[in-house]
Amino acid sequence: MVGKIIAISLFILLGFQGLCYSESKLISVKVDNAPVIDGNGQDLMWTRAQEIVTHDSIANLNIAIKSVYTNDKLFFRVRFNDSDESRTHKPWYWIPDQEIYAIGPEREDCFVFKWAMDKEISDLSVHADEPYTADIWFWKANRTDPAGYADDKIQRLSPTKMPKSMALRSKSGNPMFLRRKGDKGKSAYKAKLYVDYAGDKIPQFENQNPSESRADVKAKGVWSNNEWCIEFSRSLTTDQDDDVQFALSQRYFFGVSRYEIAGKKPNSKLSQPLYGAGDVSDRLFLIFSN
Repeated sequence: MVGKIIAISLFILLGFQGLCYSESKLISVKVDNAPVIDGNGQDLMWTRAQEIVTHDSIANLNIAIKSVYTNDKLFFRVRFNDSDESRTHKPWYWIPDQEIYAIGPEREDCFVFKWAMDKEISDLSVHADEPYTADIWFWKANRTDPAGYADDKIQRLSPTKMPKSMALRSKSGNPMFLRRKGDKGKSAYKAKLYVDYAGDKIPQFENQNPSESRADVKAKGVWSNNEWCIEFSRSLTTDQDDDVQFALSQRYFFGVSRYEIAGKKPNSKLSQPLYGAGDVSDRLFLIFSN
């Protein structure tokens, strides 16, 4: 009986430990020359920065991050393991007996930075108990990478229902609503619809150059040897109120996720069942150093 009680106690303890977020500091180091945003991650200035490793609990993998900055720009290098390269997203499949196109199960690889827009925010999870606004940098292997960008968006979690928002439950069981909206301007992709037959399988998205605030974040990824390396860059400050503004004297709370942060449930019918079910795990803080 004592042995069972001890075993149960350990199970409960470990279970609750799994729910606790750890906290890490990412030090961004000043460099004279900007790294090239090409996804190779081999520029010498990256050797100046210390790499931290954070764990994505939903994807169950480690993510390595470095950061450097210049007088006017901020840069990140992200690395994580992936057994295959997924650059196809929601392609159209022709259904002969219905003579229509249907969306296929393929989902692209992606990666998300999520920045707190308010200093009072302490939890950036989609199931947080308190409302927040966050700046989202959403890299997509199919839709944004060919143009060399990450999609710049803003995400809000609120107890009040918003237009085009998703109903969720907070960690304490309260009703909350999640809405994510693209920043001002044109995105790096556009969807194409087909009425007549154009092939058994055809791409749904066409790449284009983004504009205005939607073009704030440059990003490029390279998959090699079962690993993604993605490089990001953004100006320290922008003239947009939908972006986080970086001051060298401050620290900035953020989280990362291997999969899209959309509050969805896993879907076994997709090529990547966890797509859309991602969430931030560790609490990360960006700090600037000379």
